[in-house]
Amino acid sequence: MKKNNTFFILIFFISLRLFSQEQSSNFPIIPYPKEVKLLSGNFMLSPETKIVSTFNTPKNEVEFLNDYIDKYYNIRLQVVPIIPKDNNYILFEIPDWEAGLKENYHLTIDEKHISILAEGNSAGNLYAIQTLIQLFSLDKTKSIKLPCIEIKDSPRFDWRGMHLDVCRHFFPVSFIKKYIDILAMYKMNTFHWHLTDDQGWRIEIKKYPKLTEIGAWRKGTMIGPYSDQKFDSIKYGGFYTQEQIKEVVAYAAKKHITIVPEIEMPGHSVAAISSYPWLSCTSKQIDVERGWGVFEDVYCTKDSVFNFLQDVMDEVVTLFPGKYIHIGGDESPKTRWKVCANCQARIKSEHLKDEHELQSYFIKRIEKYLNTKGKQIIGWNEILEGGLAPNAAVMSWQGTEGGIAAAKQKHYAVMTPGSHCYFDHYQASPADEPLAFGGYTPLEKVYSYEPIPSELIEDEQHYILGAQANIWTEYILDEKQVEYMLMPRMMALSEVVWSPKENRNETDFLNRLQTQFLLLDKLGINYAKAIYKVEQKVNSSKKPNSIELELKANPSLGTIYYTTDDSDPKEISNQYKAPITISKNVTIRAALYKNKELKGKISVRNYNINKATNKPITLKTPASKSYSGEGNFTLVNGVVASLPRISNQWLGFNGNDLEAIINLEKAEAISEITVGFLKEELSWIYLPKEIECFISMDGTNFTSVGKVSNNEISNERFATLQLKSSQAKYIKVIAKNFGKIPSGKPGAGEDAWLFCDEIQIK
Repeated sequence: MKKNNTFFILIFFISLRLFSQEQSSNFPIIPYPKEVKLLSGNFMLSPETKIVSTFNTPKNEVEFLNDYIDKYYNIRLQVVPIIPKDNNYILFEIPDWEAGLKENYHLTIDEKHISILAEGNSAGNLYAIQTLIQLFSLDKTKSIKLPCIEIKDSPRFDWRGMHLDVCRHFFPVSFIKKYIDILAMYKMNTFHWHLTDDQGWRIEIKKYPKLTEIGAWRKGTMIGPYSDQKFDSIKYGGFYTQEQIKEVVAYAAKKHITIVPEIEMPGHSVAAISSYPWLSCTSKQIDVERGWGVFEDVYCTKDSVFNFLQDVMDEVVTLFPGKYIHIGGDESPKTRWKVCANCQARIKSEHLKDEHELQSYFIKRIEKYLNTKGKQIIGWNEILEGGLAPNAAVMSWQGTEGGIAAAKQKHYAVMTPGSHCYFDHYQASPADEPLAFGGYTPLEKVYSYEPIPSELIEDEQHYILGAQANIWTEYILDEKQVEYMLMPRMMALSEVVWSPKENRNETDFLNRLQTQFLLLDKLGINYAKAIYKVEQKVNSSKKPNSIELELKANPSLGTIYYTTDDSDPKEISNQYKAPITISKNVTIRAALYKNKELKGKISVRNYNINKATNKPITLKTPASKSYSGEGNFTLVNGVVASLPRISNQWLGFNGNDLEAIINLEKAEAISEITVGFLKEELSWIYLPKEIECFISMDGTNFTSVGKVSNNEISNERFATLQLKSSQAKYIKVIAKNFGKIPSGKPGAGEDAWLFCDEIQIK
C-alpha cells in the first residue's frame, strides 16, 4: 500500500510538472514569472475599458500603457478617478507587503477587471504592464482578449544589465532610447553606456572642449576583418552633449533603468590623449585610433592627469544619478610606465612593488575621489591586479575568476564572462552570419548560463549582484545590426537573471520565443533567427573513405530538409531522417521548415572526400585544449574550415610542431598532399616555417618526398606538395612551428600559434 501511494504521488507531481510546462507555453511571457496561476474565463479590453487613476496611481506607467494600446490597437482608454459601475477597468493598487520590494508586482486578470499591485511609482508597475502587453493578442482588433490569470513575480538578481559601446561606432540619441525601450520590455534594469575609448570620446566635458572637438573624431575606420588591416579615410565620429545625456538619463529613469557610464582609464585612452597630449607619458601628439586593439599610449600617473580626471568626473557625476561609475581598468599595457620618469618616481614615492601595483594605486586614487562625491566605482576584473580598491565592485569578463575573487574578498561583482555574455560574438556559423568580432555565443549557451559560481559558499553568493551582456561595436556598423546581435540573446539572459533557476526550461523558452518574434515584428525590432539553424555535424563512418553526416536542429522548431545537387532545399526535397553517408565530393544544403515556411537560413557546407578522409590519424603532440576541434579526426573529416577562424574545424598548437601520421590502411598511389593552415599574425597565429612530407609502407621507416617553404603556401592558406607517382600506406606530415614572435609584432617574444584544418591526399 505504501509503494502504491508513492507511485501515485510520483505520477501526480510528474503530471503537475507537465501541466505547468504546457501552461507556460500557452503564455509566451519572457522572462517567465515566478508564479503563474490560470483562472477561468477571459477579460475583454475594449474602448469601454477605463483606467482608474487615484492619488497613488503611477502616472508614467498609465501614460505608457495607454500610448501603447493607442499606437498598436487604435484604442484610447479613458482615465477616471473612481471605479466605474460596469466593473470594466484597470486598477493600480498599493500592496500590503513590506516596503523596498520595488521590482515586485502582482498582476490579476479576471472577467471584470485588471488589477496591478506594486509599490507606488515603482518598477513593479512597469514590469506588470510589460507582462500584460505580452499577453495581448498580436492582431489589431477592436478589443483585446486576455486570459484570466494571476501572476506573482519578483526578480532573482538586482543587476540585470546590458552594455553598449558607442565609441567604435556611434549611435544617435533616438536609437539609445529605443535600446532602453528594448531593455525595459524584458525587465532589464541597468544600461552600461561605454562612452570613452581609443576610437572616440563621446561625452561633452565643458572644462575640456577638445575632448569632443578632437577626441570625438577619427580620420578613418578599419574595414573588414581585423587580420586584413584595411582602413577607409572617411572622417567618423560624434558625441553626446550634456543636454542630450540628461535627456537620455531622464528617459531611462521613466523606464526604471539606471545608466552606468564608463569613462575608461588608465588604458583605452588614446582619444583623450589625442585631445590633450600632456595626458600621456610621452606628451607626443597622436591621432584618435582608426583600428581596433590594445594600444600602448595610456594615461600617465603624474598629478596633472589625476587633476584632469577629477575635473572630468566632477561633470560626469552631475549627469548620472546612479550609484556606480565604471572606470574600465582593463587591457592597460605597462610599456610606457616602465620607461616613464614620472611613473617610476610615483612607484618609488608610493613604495609600490611594480607597475601592476601602480595601476592599483591609480584605481584606488580615483575611487577615493569618487567616494567623496557619493559614488562607487566598478571596473573590469583587471582592477584586481595589484590589489583591489577598498569599495570597488568588479565586472568579471575574463571568465568567472574575477567575480569569484571579488566575492571571496567581500566585494560585489557582476558576472559578464566572454564565454556566455559577449553579444559581439557569432551566434551561428560565420559562413551564415555578418562579420563579427569572434567567438561563438549561441542563444542556447546564453540560456544555460548560471551567474552564481559553484566555487562560492552560501555566505559569499550574495556578493554576486547579477549579470549583464556586452555589445562591443567594432563590427557593428548600424542600428539594425545592434538589434540583430542583441535579440533574441538578451531575452535568454533576461530569463537567466529574472526567473528562478529551477523554473528555467530551454525547450519551453524556445516555444515562447517564437511568439515573441511576432511581437518583435510588430514593434519593428530586428532580430537573428539563429535558433532555426541546422547544424551539420561530421562523424566517422564504418565505410572506407567516407563520413557520416548528422543534421541537427531543435525538433520542436520544424523539420529538416536537404539537397545534394546544389539546389536550395524545400519541403519537397529530401527530408532528413537518419545520418547521411558521404563518399564523394558534395555540397550539402540543409534548412528547417515548419508549415511550409522556411525558418532561418539555409546551411551550406562543402565536403571534400579524399584518400585521407576518415583514416586513422595520430599526432605526436596533441593540440591545445583551447583549440582541439573535434580531436585528431578534425584533420581528416572532409571539411576545409571556413574563414574567419570561428569554428571547431581547426587544431591549434602553441609553440609546438604539427606532426601527424595517417594510416591509409592499404597501399595507395599518391600524387598530391595538401595541408591547410591559417595566418593571423595579429592574433599570434603564424604559418609554419616549412612543411615536410614523408611516405612509408610499414609505418616505421619513412622517406621524405619533399618540402614546402613558408613563402610557397598559396594564398597564405594551403601548402600543396606534388609527388611523382608513389606508393604508400602511411603518410607523415611535419609542419614546423614559426617559433618566437619577432620584435615589433603583436605578442613579440611569445610562442607563435600554428593552426591546421585539413590534410588532403590524392
